[in-house]
Amino acid sequence: MERRDFIQAGVRSRSMVAPPQSGLNPYTGPWTRTQAMHLLRRTMFGVRKNDLDWALSQGMSASVTGLLNDGLDPIPSPPLNMYSTTADPDPTTAYGQTWVNAPVLTQIPAQYYQSRKDSLKMWWTGNIINQKRTIVEKMTLFWFNHFAIELDQIPVAQPVYYYYKLLRDNCLGSFTKMLRAVSVDPTMLYYLNGQKNSATAPDENYGRELQELFAIGKGIDSHYTEDDVKAAARVLTGYRINPLVNPIGYYFDSTMHDANKKDFSSFYGNKSIAARPAILGESELDEMLTMLTSNTECARFLCRKLYQFFVYYEISSDAEQNVIRPLADQLRNSGYNIRSVIDTLLRSEHFYDQANLGCVIKNPLDYAVGLLKEFSVALPDGSNIQQQYFGWAGITILSAYQGLNLADPPVVSGYQPWYQKPQYHEIWINSDTLASRNNVAATLFSEAGLDVNGIKYYTDPTIFTKSLKDPSDASLLVQEAVELLYNYPLSVTSLDYLKSFLISGLPDESYWTTIWTGFLANPNDPNYRSAVMQRLNALYSEIVSQAEYHLS
Repeated sequence: MERRDFIQAGVRSRSMVAPPQSGLNPYTGPWTRTQAMHLLRRTMFGVRKNDLDWALSQGMSASVTGLLNDGLDPIPSPPLNMYSTTADPDPTTAYGQTWVNAPVLTQIPAQYYQSRKDSLKMWWTGNIINQKRTIVEKMTLFWFNHFAIELDQIPVAQPVYYYYKLLRDNCLGSFTKMLRAVSVDPTMLYYLNGQKNSATAPDENYGRELQELFAIGKGIDSHYTEDDVKAAARVLTGYRINPLVNPIGYYFDSTMHDANKKDFSSFYGNKSIAARPAILGESELDEMLTMLTSNTECARFLCRKLYQFFVYYEISSDAEQNVIRPLADQLRNSGYNIRSVIDTLLRSEHFYDQANLGCVIKNPLDYAVGLLKEFSVALPDGSNIQQQYFGWAGITILSAYQGLNLADPPVVSGYQPWYQKPQYHEIWINSDTLASRNNVAATLFSEAGLDVNGIKYYTDPTIFTKSLKDPSDASLLVQEAVELLYNYPLSVTSLDYLKSFLISGLPDESYWTTIWTGFLANPNDPNYRSAVMQRLNALYSEIVSQAEYHLS
């Protein structure tokens, strides 16, 4: 199936809905399941029924406030050694202990370098699955895609853990502070060759990406020059990785720094960073970052990326004028406080505009973690560390196969669906990934369950069903399930089609009522249980295989 065929199969074509002309005025419309689910799905990975109940009881304003409370979701304990064996132990980290503070210069068995990277990915997936009711993990992924590095290209895992922590700790804080920290972070210094940059051999890699991808972008109003790239590279000379400290850090080597004057173009107001003693060269970085963030295009670039991540990939001329530009002004006036602009966006009438509902294809983690949460799929607990990590690994593997390899975007630009014109999010779906998603649905809702990397994922469809208001009524069961899982209504014909999976072979709908009430009264009766499980599995497997389920 072609991507554009998929997006239009069984759902509203975006072209049928007028592009939103609304702006940043606070939303004052109805607060129903539709709006609450929209907010939760865009800010979290997967939504449980109790999350929806919370949002409905809180109202829009309090829900946004709660989701932006990063204090509710402190960083979990760091990833563990779940990989070594008694016969071949990790010499620096005992089984069940964390490796993040292990000295990077100590040799370990070759396979354990990759094992640590794998455990980091599993652990991050576990954080996403176990996220509290906040936007923190979604924002962390946003920034990891923005300040992209490839874990596979970094020799050791320790600094990447701290890179993740840097982005997570600052995900709603000061962009300027985060930009400064990223610029000298050992992971980024290695990834974009900053540690090789010197006065005698300037390396333009980070100086280029700093402007093109991290601070200014490639919009029609981004007019920095090649000379600006060269000047930035000279400012950035002298930064080196220090593997002798724990955790691994950086230092500034003034002997490698270009202490001469750096001149920038008219795009930056002909800014000139004056010559100074090399030992004072580190102050040049702060001066340059101030120059970058003072440029109008910096704030607009960031707000466009936030918009494309949380609202829609296409920015209309109305959205540019009514949303992006005033939001960018707010960002600059707030001293680049990220929380403030996210808060304004999530409260805006534009965010809840009808045209922005159910119009974005779920990324692989939204899809997989959503399934787990919505249907209460049980994962191994922490009583067996290896099994717990393997449980997280299954979701990591599924996501990677479907195009989102966590911590390993394919290029420095990040993941293609968040930047590649004209397809953008449609890239998530192709013949392979759609088949994979449908296979996940079919096997998860089966007696055998889903097997990924030796871990079995089972779902008990009665758990979700019991959360509905009146599951004894077949029509009401299907209608409410669709409202919760699709976030917008279907036609009577479509509802009847789905209901057929529940009542197939029964004389009429009343027989479903008999089966369900019999099961509730006698849950261990094999006949009632088998009949209920078979029909619910067929229904939910079909629901999550439809095009509507892949939209957020």
